Amino acid sequence: MTRLTGGEILKRYLVQENVRYVFGVPGDQLYPILDAIYKDKRIDFITMRHEAAAAHAADAWARTTGEPGVCLGTVGPGAANLVGGVYPAFADSIPMIVITAQNQAWRSYPDHGSMQALDQVSLFKAVTKWNALVSHWKRIPELTQQAFRAAISRKPGPVHLDFPADVLYQTGDENDVKIVHPSSYRSIERPLGDFSLIDQAAMMLVKAKLPLIHAGGGVLRSGASEELVELAEYLQAPVTTSMSGRSAIPEDHPLCLIPSSPGTGALVAQVEADVVLLVGGRLGDIEMWGQPPMAWGDPSQQKFIQIDISSDMIGLNRQVDIGIVGDAKSTLRVILETIKKYTPRKGERESLQVYKQVEKRWLEEYEKTSRSDSVPIHPLRLIREVREFFPRDAITVVDGGNTAVWCLYLNRVYEPNTYLSCVSGDSGHLGAGIPYAIAAKLAAPSKQVYCITGDGAFGFNIQELETASRLKLPVIFIVANDLAWGMIKSGQTLVYSKRHIGVDLSDIRYDKVAQAMNCYGERVVEPSEIKPALQRAVNSGLPAVLDVEIDREVIPPDFEVLAAVWLEGCEFPEAEEPPKEEVPVAVASAGSS
Repeated sequence: MTRLTGGEILKRYLVQENVRYVFGVPGDQLYPILDAIYKDKRIDFITMRHEAAAAHAADAWARTTGEPGVCLGTVGPGAANLVGGVYPAFADSIPMIVITAQNQAWRSYPDHGSMQALDQVSLFKAVTKWNALVSHWKRIPELTQQAFRAAISRKPGPVHLDFPADVLYQTGDENDVKIVHPSSYRSIERPLGDFSLIDQAAMMLVKAKLPLIHAGGGVLRSGASEELVELAEYLQAPVTTSMSGRSAIPEDHPLCLIPSSPGTGALVAQVEADVVLLVGGRLGDIEMWGQPPMAWGDPSQQKFIQIDISSDMIGLNRQVDIGIVGDAKSTLRVILETIKKYTPRKGERESLQVYKQVEKRWLEEYEKTSRSDSVPIHPLRLIREVREFFPRDAITVVDGGNTAVWCLYLNRVYEPNTYLSCVSGDSGHLGAGIPYAIAAKLAAPSKQVYCITGDGAFGFNIQELETASRLKLPVIFIVANDLAWGMIKSGQTLVYSKRHIGVDLSDIRYDKVAQAMNCYGERVVEPSEIKPALQRAVNSGLPAVLDVEIDREVIPPDFEVLAAVWLEGCEFPEAEEPPKEEVPVAVASAGSS
């Protein structure tokens, strides 16, 4: 008779779900699951240097592969540390399995004074789609099945299982456990929207004079990029995306309009469209809540069709004319098939060229600035040089405040799931760049992975350079170093007349930190040295850090627009003259008369 620990049962379910990596920090309560992984070559445990980074890595794995990421942490501080990485996944509907160890069942819920005691079930409720306490060895199969079902079904998201240590250590007869195929406990088919509503939507799009498709992150979660592009091409409808929807369509596709600021091609098209097809998005604050007049048309004139996997999202911020609850991929496919019955392929629309010309004028100034030879290096020069260096299919990771805004202008993305941004989703978090890049490289080892990050954001998880080195992952990190929390400093410059507080950082040689962690490191101060330095970094075969000194004074042109959106309704102080710098008074030496 074979005896199985709770950890072995859990591991078998992870393998059954094709989990390749588990990211985390070990702890003694987790020994049974760690030992089970050790003995099975089909799954690897990736030790990170902080639990939040482990959660970020699991998040990035899911974004890159479309499969749930898995992370774990031990009881108390380990579990609490995970939360910072789970929240962004929750905000962006990323499927994850979050595993925490708990003190023994007889010591917990309620606790009576145990070391590291923490009500982890309550803690994770706010940042997970579903969670549960696994109170007994016999419940591991049932609750693990429920976890994967909840993470993947309908609107995806992170889920949490809390395992008392004695449940993981407990053994039982192998014959009492039946590991079944995922198709036995969750649907593997994509839910399709209502056929009558699909027919109405198809007819509305066929009759539209100025149709537009707006793609959110749900298009990527569903793997619907091909259907999106095919539908757009058949209708000759321009496509805009949310920030989290970037890469759903190649950004050099003739029908793609770059997400942008007021007055640009994308927003002009969104305002003028008579029919908008919104797929897998909810129109948040950066999208002006879907409301006129800045970014969208008047609801009385502009028709809206919305497709979303979750009924809760239909009409959330913008009233709709047709709301279809269904998976983006399957529903778009049927809409296209239906449209083909009603009309032949549409010809190119004159309006598209107008929008493209507006977009071209918007980008021209940034392109011009990106040729600057100024020292310190202008951020746009850095962004252009980096993007030109890496191949089309490279995975871009963007981290930081102002850095992310500069990247928007010139760092184009071309293939689905090759864009991971720490700040473009609904959480707007900083500091996940390094663990995102690590997981992306594990998920796509044949692709080059580069991360453009601000110096402040880079510091959040700089210790994970050791993880990249230990795993021998040749990821390139480009640090746009302005010695500050740049976005916050920009706000204090514009709104508070340069009364800067808490925003200035010291000059850290991030290249030397990298060298100390067995990575390649180089500081770059001349714009002409950016590409040669990138080549040296790639040639090293190591994880690499380029510490690039950028202009500390420039502020992204769209900063004030973003600030107005984020701080809408807040009362700003009256404009003041900048404080005058005090001139030091000469002090006579002690021995003078």
